[in-house]
Amino acid sequence: MGLVVAVDAMGGDHGPTVVIPAAIDFVRGHPDVRLVLVGDEATVRALLPADAARLPLDVQHASQVVDMDEAPAKALRNKKDSSMRVAIDLVAAGRAQACVSAGNTGALMATARFVLHMLPGIERPAIVRALPTLRGETYVLDLGANTECSAEQLCEFAVMGAVLVEALGKRRNPSVGLLNIGSEATKGTDTVQRAAELIRDSGLNFHGYVEGDDIYAGTTDVVVCDGFVGNVALKTSEGLARMINEFLREEFTRSPWRRLGALASLPALRALRKRLDPRAYNGASLLGLPAPVIKSHGGADAVGFAQAIAEAAAQASADVPRRIGERLADFQPQALTA
Repeated sequence: MGLVVAVDAMGGDHGPTVVIPAAIDFVRGHPDVRLVLVGDEATVRALLPADAARLPLDVQHASQVVDMDEAPAKALRNKKDSSMRVAIDLVAAGRAQACVSAGNTGALMATARFVLHMLPGIERPAIVRALPTLRGETYVLDLGANTECSAEQLCEFAVMGAVLVEALGKRRNPSVGLLNIGSEATKGTDTVQRAAELIRDSGLNFHGYVEGDDIYAGTTDVVVCDGFVGNVALKTSEGLARMINEFLREEFTRSPWRRLGALASLPALRALRKRLDPRAYNGASLLGLPAPVIKSHGGADAVGFAQAIAEAAAQASADVPRRIGERLADFQPQALTA
């Protein structure tokens, strides 16, 4: 059996009207990957193209949908036939090697942990995503799964992030930075300082402390922080990007002369927009599980959701969870139990 990815066809702000076109575009470009579209069968099939029977697609019926604002515990308890749960169940049963959903993040996290469990030696999953930088991209974790973390958990995140970057072929022996309020050794909380000691002794390529501006400077290949700090940093970055985009629109439309200037600048603006297009980085991974579970942004369009599918396929092909498990098995005795 080739690579199979289970796709929650009903999750997200737009549901199947975005997921199905994204899935079709993906399999046309990746015929070696089979997708299982999970959701209301009648709804899903109504959106499939005429040649769907010749594409590597299957449809798995699910009678329920997890609402975007639904409490995770309620979804876990009452939505056992939701498109999200059934997609994860397919992974647990070995019928798929990865899962993608744009649905409720908390429910996805809770369901994946309950059904798939954690890799041995990992206490909690971490949300990781690539962000564009001056030097390419940087993988940042945790972006919101864990608001409070121990030093040992931050060290686990460092190992998982480094393994992910190397497994995906991005960089050999990737550098790891620990997000802090300064680069000096005396800065930061006791937890951050203890985490630095553990990472330094782990055998990873530890750069040391990095500050917020280092993320987009691309100072390190991996940036580690707790989920509270990471989520605030991510949402602040997204808000800043929207503000700059709005400022540019206002300034380029302020007068006829500036509109002419905008036309002259159009090639450069298009190139800039392409470099910073968030759709190219869509698809955050829940690291620490025994199979790739990818969370797409809830408001992603078809291009963005297709990128999330591609991320799931790449991580499954690279066998990222197994490699994380092996690295932690070698690493734990000397560092985490010290």
